[in-house]
Amino acid sequence: MGNNCLTNCSTPATTIAKKKSKGLPIETTFKLPAPIPTWPPGEGFGSGTIDLGGLQVRQITSFKKIWATHEGGPDNAGATFFEPSTIDIPQGFFMLGCYAQPNNTPLFGWVLAAKDSSGLSLKKPVDYTLVWSSESLKIKQDGVAYVWLPTPPDGYKNVGHAITNSPEKPALDKIRCVRSDFTDQCQTDTWIWGANKYGLNVFSVRPSVRGTEEMGVSVGTFAAQINGNDNSPTTSTTLSCLKNIMAKSNLSSYNYMPNLQQIETMVQAYSPYIYLHPDEKYLPSSVSWYFDNGALLYRKGEESKPIPIEPMGSNLPQGGSNDGAYWLDLPVDDKAKERVKKGDLQNSQVYLHIKPMLGATYTDIAIWIFYPFNGPARAKVKFINNIPLGKLGEHVGDWEHVTLRISNFNGELWRVFLSQHSGGTWVNASELEFQSGNKPVTYASLNGHAMYAKPGLVLQGSDGIGIRNDTAKSKMLLDTERHFSIVAADYLSGSASVITEPPWLNYFREWGPKISYDISHEIKEIEKLLPGKLKSAFQKFVNSLPNEVLGEEGPTGPKAKSNWNGDEV
Repeated sequence: MGNNCLTNCSTPATTIAKKKSKGLPIETTFKLPAPIPTWPPGEGFGSGTIDLGGLQVRQITSFKKIWATHEGGPDNAGATFFEPSTIDIPQGFFMLGCYAQPNNTPLFGWVLAAKDSSGLSLKKPVDYTLVWSSESLKIKQDGVAYVWLPTPPDGYKNVGHAITNSPEKPALDKIRCVRSDFTDQCQTDTWIWGANKYGLNVFSVRPSVRGTEEMGVSVGTFAAQINGNDNSPTTSTTLSCLKNIMAKSNLSSYNYMPNLQQIETMVQAYSPYIYLHPDEKYLPSSVSWYFDNGALLYRKGEESKPIPIEPMGSNLPQGGSNDGAYWLDLPVDDKAKERVKKGDLQNSQVYLHIKPMLGATYTDIAIWIFYPFNGPARAKVKFINNIPLGKLGEHVGDWEHVTLRISNFNGELWRVFLSQHSGGTWVNASELEFQSGNKPVTYASLNGHAMYAKPGLVLQGSDGIGIRNDTAKSKMLLDTERHFSIVAADYLSGSASVITEPPWLNYFREWGPKISYDISHEIKEIEKLLPGKLKSAFQKFVNSLPNEVLGEEGPTGPKAKSNWNGDEV
């Protein structure tokens, strides 16, 4: 593995999902720029079918259009509703529900089809209930839509809706209901289409509880809610998700997860490029570089006797919780402190956590990046574009991450999670920029290192007042494939490829000291630059910021984060 680029890097060719010059984005089907890799030999990963313990499922990605509307929904572009293409559903498999997507993005989705491999895990519905029809609506639409909810037999549940162009009920043989023990509770996720004036809102759905030990499986279908609040996800729904009923302790439930060689191929194919801002002073480094260059361990009550840290953190306290008893800090010597603050891009390393998600039907690769220092924040206040915020936002030790979500059915990259301060956002592959084949491009914001999918300014705030997150391409590029280390993959513990976790990963205290400075003084200095009417609005905004943004608390490491065992936010 070579060094990362620092200066004079040649920029790889960039690919962005192409859209037709005319028509809606959804009229173009998105495909990754390069073919999916040929996977090294393994067990079930990439085989196309996953056995949930007596119920086999496959992802269907080709569709037949049933109905579209050309208003409402995201960007007021409308939405299109599909059923899975019957010619692509293998013999013995059955449709579980239909698919819907907003029109403002290229077509890129899937639904599961299922096959009963244990006996009586699937049954036809006994009837249908009409949930909603567009017949009486005066909207821009292609035909008329009728949304149906199957009536399941006793002991079975629905996992999807049917949609037709006719008021006649669908055939009972069209769809299948799923035995209750193969289902899990689900919730609405992202808003697809609707409004109260239409009497309907449509959402994607996902398992309500998600994590490395949770067995809920997404079906890819949509939930139709009568008079549901638009753009208000995470509510319960009458639909269920599927469930992988393989026992958690049964290693066969992970047969469809990638082995070590397949993981390495995934990293080669999908590892992102991270562009740092051209004005960035605080660069990433490896953890061992940080320790080797003078980082210190402090203990409460013995602050005058800090301890140098071994290269892999072998003398750091292990386990426990963030009880304030220990913390890390920069070197005491001023020259060394300023040098370490700036990091070392050429000696940086990213750290990979490989974990099963959504009932082990997906693999998440969380890519963690360490920065020795998080720089000061800057604000935009209405027409005043760039206001330095003094020390606000500064803290020692900054952990950021990008998570790749990859289908275990075929190994395709579907989504990327970008961490942003105390939260973050999921971005579908169809909305990403790519370089050198299927490698996503991401951008780290100036000083704060929040991750974004596109360059430019993102304002963290509202009404024209907020923290600036500026991103741009530069010659400072972190190629995450060039120097990575897999630090955790618990599901491999029963295999020959056991990952040994470095000691620093099990340090659960803070990676920086609690910073004590007079925030009110800092704010007063800034307010001197503001016209009178903006002072109170700015004060209100600053008071709403979390400690992580203000930089008061030292951050914890990757394993102390809720998303280590849970889903991203």
